[in-house]
Amino acid sequence: MRYALVNPNWNFDGSAYFGCRECHFPLELGYSKALLGEAGFDSIIIDAHMEGLSLAEVRLRVEAFSPDFIVVTTAPSYLFWRCPPPELKIPMELMEALEGIKGQRIVMGPHGSVTPAAVMKKLGADIVIIGEGESVLPDIGRNAGDFGKVPSICVNRNGVAEIQGRPAASDMASLPALKWGAEYISRHSHHHHRFATRPEGLGAEVEASRGCPYSCTFCAKDSFRTNYRKRPLEAVLEELDCLCANGVGYVYFIDEIFMPDRALLDALASRKLSFGIQTRIDLWKPGMLSLLGEAGCVSIEAGVESISERGRSLLGKRCAASTEELVALLSAARKSVPFVQATLLDSRVDDPLAVEAWRSMLLDHGVWANSPVPMFPYPGSGEYTKRWGRPDDYAWERAHEHYLEVNGSFSDIQSSNPVPLRELEKR
Repeated sequence: MRYALVNPNWNFDGSAYFGCRECHFPLELGYSKALLGEAGFDSIIIDAHMEGLSLAEVRLRVEAFSPDFIVVTTAPSYLFWRCPPPELKIPMELMEALEGIKGQRIVMGPHGSVTPAAVMKKLGADIVIIGEGESVLPDIGRNAGDFGKVPSICVNRNGVAEIQGRPAASDMASLPALKWGAEYISRHSHHHHRFATRPEGLGAEVEASRGCPYSCTFCAKDSFRTNYRKRPLEAVLEELDCLCANGVGYVYFIDEIFMPDRALLDALASRKLSFGIQTRIDLWKPGMLSLLGEAGCVSIEAGVESISERGRSLLGKRCAASTEELVALLSAARKSVPFVQATLLDSRVDDPLAVEAWRSMLLDHGVWANSPVPMFPYPGSGEYTKRWGRPDDYAWERAHEHYLEVNGSFSDIQSSNPVPLRELEKR
């Protein structure tokens, strides 16, 4: 069996998407290729975003490979499964461009994990993977004659979407160290979430863990990345060493929640590598924050969400630290880490003047806090379920309409006037 693993050439014109626009390693496709190889299957990654490929160029690459399965992702790297573009415009255009090529269509990503039938219809897919797909793809090949034996998928049977099993959660111990090619790595100059400095060396993304033990209402995690799981340290270090050998000077850990881990930090310190993380600052002690900086951390994105304990409670943060204690920890982190951000969401209970005063106070400590970002009620999040119940086939449209209706302004990295989802997805 042969698999073409395709990352679309993303653009976000008119989108409410507030993630980074730069190219990032599609880690889920890298893991998938490695596990497919272990299972005896041939595969190729076609990263149209990293290589700047047109739809016609992608079609030529896929045709030349003659795949049995064409796998298309619906988010630009696993890094952004937590906050993907709500619309499926780009994957829809790609699927249309691949029409007529033999091979069954498989979709993997956050959209299909939550609303598989709707995604199957929009993209004309034969199979939609529900949850994390790395280990599901080899199962599909092993059971190509009877997909009924494959869990965690939605199958198109004579125009009817049939769901099989629960969302898949990858065994992180089974995911090998990724070894990207030197030419591919050389394309990645972006240093994710690194500011106020001139980047040295190439950039990369790495995963040391997956999932989160918390259930904040704004986080879409009902159908994937539910349980916290660590990768073996040996695999992480092998991957890092390969990246360093190919000129990478900075890595960003895409972990949903980078936990204090002395063994990992000690190993990073010995490698003289710069790195960035996202974490909950309330899980750290001042001594470990100092070690984090000594290990090479140069960027922290700390999810604070609200300046008030009431706001954090309403968002389901389960934060044991007071606002004053959070400020003290952020300030302690800034002593050894050059860039520290306190990430804020619009909890709708914090006084705007108080928020601006708090941001200004943090700046006096050398810590930057963003202007509160409007919260998108992602299908699969507690916020969505609280408002409308379990996601149905109209969930993404409903969430998007609500988002545009209640917000008069948006983040500075979003389009100033996001276009309604139905208009974006018009063929």
